[in-house]
Amino acid sequence: MIDTNTPAGTPATAVAARDLEVVPVRNYGRWIAAAAAVAALVGLAGSLAQNRNLRWDIIGDYLFADLIFTGLATTLWLTAAAMALGLGLGTLIAVMRLSSSPVLYGLATFFVWIFRGTPLLVQIIFWGYAAALYKYVMIGIPFTDITFFRAETNSLLTPAIAALLALGLNEAAYASEIVRAGIQSVDTGQTEAAHSLGMRPALTMRRIVLPQAMRVIIPPMGNETINMLKMTALVSVIAAHDLMSNIQDVYAQNYQVIPMLAVASIWYLGLVTLLSIPQAWLERRYGRGTARAGHVSPLRRMLGGAAGLLTKNPTGTKAAR
Repeated sequence: MIDTNTPAGTPATAVAARDLEVVPVRNYGRWIAAAAAVAALVGLAGSLAQNRNLRWDIIGDYLFADLIFTGLATTLWLTAAAMALGLGLGTLIAVMRLSSSPVLYGLATFFVWIFRGTPLLVQIIFWGYAAALYKYVMIGIPFTDITFFRAETNSLLTPAIAALLALGLNEAAYASEIVRAGIQSVDTGQTEAAHSLGMRPALTMRRIVLPQAMRVIIPPMGNETINMLKMTALVSVIAAHDLMSNIQDVYAQNYQVIPMLAVASIWYLGLVTLLSIPQAWLERRYGRGTARAGHVSPLRRMLGGAAGLLTKNPTGTKAAR
């Protein structure tokens, strides 16, 4: 049958391609696996909802208690301050490790070796009990009696300050490696071109190299921020009054360990979800112009698939794309 609406001279292959209905391959195994996963998830959720030992009434009583919000405030400021300290110091250490000076390189390497090679829990306990090593914190001229500042270690290193030092210095060791990898990912021709224009090394690093390195730095640094939020739970060993410390104080009195841990888990999950939003935005912003810039998240793919099903015409054939 000849289509009278087809212009004269149109190739037969073009007519065939226009009239051809493209049907995607049916992947039944994927749908079966997805159904099994959803069924398992629903079963687990139903089991937890009906488990009387979980004590949902206690979870509801303490989920928005004042003690919980006090611990959340400490957890949030510890996370923000430790990440700021870790990122600032880590950037400096990364630049030192890339320096041609053997002294700067050696000091930076020694710092990373110490704080990355010892467990974070050990570092937290060390800073919490630093007064056992040094009773006083003094600033002066070494090997003389001249002292400019002197204070008791216990009064200066409170549990919160000790937790901040432990978390921040430990994070600086890992952040330095992330920043160093980001700097090394930038082509050396960028630095050479900046130097040929008369830019000094510090200005080149700040205006040319680091902005381009952010595309590599942002994803792992976002993960480090989320990990830092969860690692603040370790400071409960020195009673820093964070969220986990207050949770432990409660279940030490009412012996409801599982319900109180569920309260902590709910809040940690909520905070991690909120932190994931700016991380995704920063990744898209600094990834503009790259192949990953056009990456579509699984949620958007699901929504796009659902929208495609709703755009079918009454005859049941898919709309033209």
